[in-house]
Amino acid sequence: MNVELIEKARVRVPSVPVLVNLVSKRVRQLNMGERPYVKPLSADEDKCDIALREVADGLLISEVDFGAIARAEAAHTRWSE
Repeated sequence: MNVELIEKARVRVPSVPVLVNLVSKRVRQLNMGERPYVKPLSADEDKCDIALREVADGLLISEVDFGAIARAEAAHTRWSE
């Protein structure tokens, strides 16, 4: 993985867990044969680098349902008491 690409992608998706999930899902899609949204720099470019470039270029985004997160945290708090 290219560290520079990670930093560029983190500008778009500052949450590391969200970025990891986004990139890993996209890598699975690329491995299953989906076409990349960016032109690969070489025939053997790492799929992870392609996904990171897609995020860094703003071609791949993630939506976060903050309401679902709050509900899950509230449910967890009730079970912990």
